[in-house]
Amino acid sequence: MNAPLYTTDILRLAASLAEPCELEREDGRAEVRSPTCGSRVTVAVQLDQEGNVQRLTQDVHACAFGQASAALMERSAVGCGHDEAVQALLALSAWLAGESEDTGDWPGLSALEPARSRRSRHGAIMLPFRALLAALEFSK
Repeated sequence: MNAPLYTTDILRLAASLAEPCELEREDGRAEVRSPTCGSRVTVAVQLDQEGNVQRLTQDVHACAFGQASAALMERSAVGCGHDEAVQALLALSAWLAGESEDTGDWPGLSALEPARSRRSRHGAIMLPFRALLAALEFSK
C-alpha cells in the first residue's frame, strides 16, 4: 500500500505559512508560476547592506506541497544571499529528480519526501525557491 501523499508534517508546514506582510522597503520582487500545476508564488525581499535577505514576504497560491515548501523557504531565508539561493535550488532540484539523496543545506526539506516520486508536484515545491532567487536577481 502506498504511503499517504499529504502527511501530517506536510499539512502542518502548509498551515504554518505566514500571511503576506508589508516590508519597510522592497529591494526585489518576483512572481513565478508553475506551468505544470498553475501554482503561483510572489516573493518580495528587503536586503541588508551585503545583499542578503533581511526580511521577506510572500503570497502563495499552491497546493499543500507548494505551501509547505514556501514555509520551509521562509523559515531559513533571512541571511541568505544569491549564491545560497542558487545552491538551494540546485540541491532541491537534484534531490527531487532522484539524482542525489542530499537535500542540501536548507533545513527541513526532507519533510517533502512523499512528493519525490510524484513528478507533478515538483514544480510547486521548487516554486518558492525559484521566486526567492528571481527576487534576489531583480535586486541586482
